[in-house]
Amino acid sequence: MISTVNKFKKAGMSLRPMVSSSTGPSSTSQILKYRNYQTMTGQYYRHRGILSRHSPLNRSIPFQNPAIYQTRNVGFMVGRIIRGVLKIRYLLIGGAVGGGISLQRSYEEWRDSLPDSKWIKDLFPSTEKVDSFRGSLMDLSSKFRDSLEGLDIDPRLKVFGDRKISELRAWFDNRLEDAIKAAEDEGKEGNDKVITQDSVSDVASPVVLAESFVTPTGAEKHAEERKKAESMQQKIDKMQEELMKVQLKYQKELEKLERDNKELRKQLLLKGHSGSTNRKIKKSLIDMYSEVLDELCDYDVGYSTHDHLPRVVVVGDQSSGKTSVLEMIAQARIFPRGAGEMMTRAPVKVTLSEGPYHIAQFKDSSREFDLSKESDLSDLRKEVELRMLNSVKHGKTVSSEVISMTVKGPGLQRMVLVDLPGIISTQTTEMESGTREAIRQMTQTYMSNPNAIILCIQDGAVDAERSNVTDLVAQMDPQGKRTIFVLTKVDLAEENLTKPDRIRKILSGKLFPMRALGYFAVVTGRGNKDDSIATIKQYEENFFSTSKLFKEGLVPSTQVTTKNLSLAVSECFWKMVRETVEQQADAFKATRFNLETEWKNNFPRLRELDRNELFEKARGEILDEVVNLSLVSPKEWEEALMKKLWEKVATHVFENLYLPAAQSNSSGTFNTTIDIRLKQWADQQLPRKSVECAWETLKEEFNRLVEKAKLSKDHDNIFDQLKAAVVDESMRKHQWEDKAAEVLRVIQLNTLEDRSVHDKQQWDSAVQFVERSVKEKLQVTEENLNNLVGPSRTQQWLQWTNATSEQKEHAAVKNELERLLFSERNHPPTLSYEELTAARRNMQTNGVDVDNEFIRQTWHHVYRRHFLRKSLSRAYECRKGFWMYHQGLENEQVVDCNDVVLFWRIQQMLKVTANALRQQIMNREARRFEKEIKEVLEVYSQDREKKEQLLTGRRVQLAEELKRVRQIQEKLEEFIKSLNAEK
Repeated sequence: MISTVNKFKKAGMSLRPMVSSSTGPSSTSQILKYRNYQTMTGQYYRHRGILSRHSPLNRSIPFQNPAIYQTRNVGFMVGRIIRGVLKIRYLLIGGAVGGGISLQRSYEEWRDSLPDSKWIKDLFPSTEKVDSFRGSLMDLSSKFRDSLEGLDIDPRLKVFGDRKISELRAWFDNRLEDAIKAAEDEGKEGNDKVITQDSVSDVASPVVLAESFVTPTGAEKHAEERKKAESMQQKIDKMQEELMKVQLKYQKELEKLERDNKELRKQLLLKGHSGSTNRKIKKSLIDMYSEVLDELCDYDVGYSTHDHLPRVVVVGDQSSGKTSVLEMIAQARIFPRGAGEMMTRAPVKVTLSEGPYHIAQFKDSSREFDLSKESDLSDLRKEVELRMLNSVKHGKTVSSEVISMTVKGPGLQRMVLVDLPGIISTQTTEMESGTREAIRQMTQTYMSNPNAIILCIQDGAVDAERSNVTDLVAQMDPQGKRTIFVLTKVDLAEENLTKPDRIRKILSGKLFPMRALGYFAVVTGRGNKDDSIATIKQYEENFFSTSKLFKEGLVPSTQVTTKNLSLAVSECFWKMVRETVEQQADAFKATRFNLETEWKNNFPRLRELDRNELFEKARGEILDEVVNLSLVSPKEWEEALMKKLWEKVATHVFENLYLPAAQSNSSGTFNTTIDIRLKQWADQQLPRKSVECAWETLKEEFNRLVEKAKLSKDHDNIFDQLKAAVVDESMRKHQWEDKAAEVLRVIQLNTLEDRSVHDKQQWDSAVQFVERSVKEKLQVTEENLNNLVGPSRTQQWLQWTNATSEQKEHAAVKNELERLLFSERNHPPTLSYEELTAARRNMQTNGVDVDNEFIRQTWHHVYRRHFLRKSLSRAYECRKGFWMYHQGLENEQVVDCNDVVLFWRIQQMLKVTANALRQQIMNREARRFEKEIKEVLEVYSQDREKKEQLLTGRRVQLAEELKRVRQIQEKLEEFIKSLNAEK
């Protein structure tokens, strides 16, 4: 309690009571305590920057910050508690007057009357947390106070940085002036000669300085003057060392300011993003510009002459350090590296922009690579290498396909760079023929853009005479209005060169026959590929701070380090962008007008659908036609399946089943042969043939629906090629259900084993089936025989054709064999040796000399026709044979109708198989086929080359150009609007 009173005394609060009665303090005392508390509270909030220094605490003004408002309430609550606690002082006065016993009793009564205040401790946070929270609020308040207008630049930090830099510069100038003045005073003390600032800088050695002070008075005076000169030289060396320390200190201070600025910008960007999560994130200028360049790459891969938008083109000889320079500008090792081999095989467009985190992302990918993690850096390099290898398939060494990626990070300069393959002098055997010319052509194409900034990279470790890129750059930009020259590996150059003045000539533009806007010297590594960017940057700074070449002032400090290079390139890039972007927008506006006029003249009633939109429309039509498969009736499916299946098996039925069994002329042999061969057929080949038949029927039915859709007045024939390709690909990929063949095998075996024709209707149907099948086979046989023997006399007269000598021989043999069959109607299917000999001799008599094989060839067709005619005649006779078959009558007067029973069994098998296949198609295969079509369509939708191959024509090409030009123009106009707003 006493300590509490002392604290309030130290705070300036009077605790002397003004007692008007024994019950408590007077109103005057309460007013005094309230004013003291109000004074302390006002001082506290003025200290925190909430109230002005002279303004009193106004309770009527609400606090805008909820945290401060809560703090104020907490202060009032604490004040009330303290005020209650301070009542104990009156107990002390009462104890002094009434004695210790009454004081003790009063104190205990008052203590018991107090409420329990432990809940207050749980309600309020600890003092450490409150102080920490206040500190963080005040820090945020100071950071955001002057940055409400935008996130690009913190004005307060800028003012602070400028003030700090000015103070350091003034301090440095004062130290330099003091050093020069000290040198002048020292010179005056040794000699009456005045040593100015220029004369100090011209001092080369102690010997030269000593000789300037030599007088002919004697050796002692000469030694004294030499000693003074040596002392002067030591002071000059000490001054130079001190100047270097000052420069290092100045540099470290700048680096610290840069780090603070980078961290602050990161926090500002994070706060900006978190505060606008519910709003559409506004794209940065460089991101908008990069999207325009991406659109141009897709619009014309050949780098159209209309594309004159600026970008930084990085060119140089192979292994000259192009990629390393780009990595230093991006501040991350993002490219794969190789030992002397070509690593950059395709143009890589890198868009640098500012962001809160150091990340990289490809244009066509959603993955973000965290460049602060080595694992993500390794994955990024592998991805770049993989994309390059994919771009140079089919034996190519380099490709013109652009790999586009974005690198974001705090403090990065905003620009777009294109890294090109290095120029080579010699083509190795592992390269594709013409690789050297292809690289030069690609480089010239990018540099031919009149607004492209050429970043010419020259290896400082090799002889200047071995450079290939400088001559090429001089040809493309002879005036050097858009070229920036960069000399890499300067550390190696300083070690190897015997004439340091050669580097000065290079960086002054006097050695190479080319001109440039600026010349820069950089160091991009120590030869270790595992070094981080921070390590390389530190090595570069240490080199330029200790190098004699740059320490002695042969090269200005503004022409060294990749940091200065990055600033210069960014400034040049944005200057070129502001000067040329509006001209490019006007050019695309004119192109758009011309394309729209051409569309109105050629396709006035059609919408402008590009290739992707046409593909989506075709996708919908194809899927609608797949749905129409479910509208095909079961009867139509079974008829189509039976027809297709009979086409598949008809040849096998005649050649392998019917003809071998029927030519035996024995009913028992016929049935036995048929049963054996039917079982073998149904057990092996028939189920597979049935599945193939069903698959082909499904395809033909779908094609029928497609052809039917073509008859519609709304049909667009531009989709026909795409639809046909999708159907063929789906059919090729689809496999029928595995269990289907096994199910069919069981059904077909059971059906073919039944030989009982149940009713007259089935018998008549089987007879008609035999007649129809035999007629078709007989017609084919007649055509084959006519082709063999040549045209008849009537055909020769009517068609003005003549038979060949071979056909005449076949005709003569045919006539001879027909006489043989006429004499023996039931002749076996083969000719005996005696019959062959007799036929050959009869032919020789008629002047036709043929061998036995020739006769057998003619006999095959003649006998087949004869046999089919007999079968057809027997079928006619069996139309009324159902009653005899049903009664089981078998004698010579009864017609043999075994062939009718065979074809009835075949017919029943076809019906059962068609029904089973129809159920499989409607229940499962149609849905699977639809799934296959959707998968093929999805694959085609991602395949740009496939869409270009299947959707062709001037209409598609014109719509594509219109879409691209509109997108480019709109993005350019949006970019120009944002660019003007930033100005």
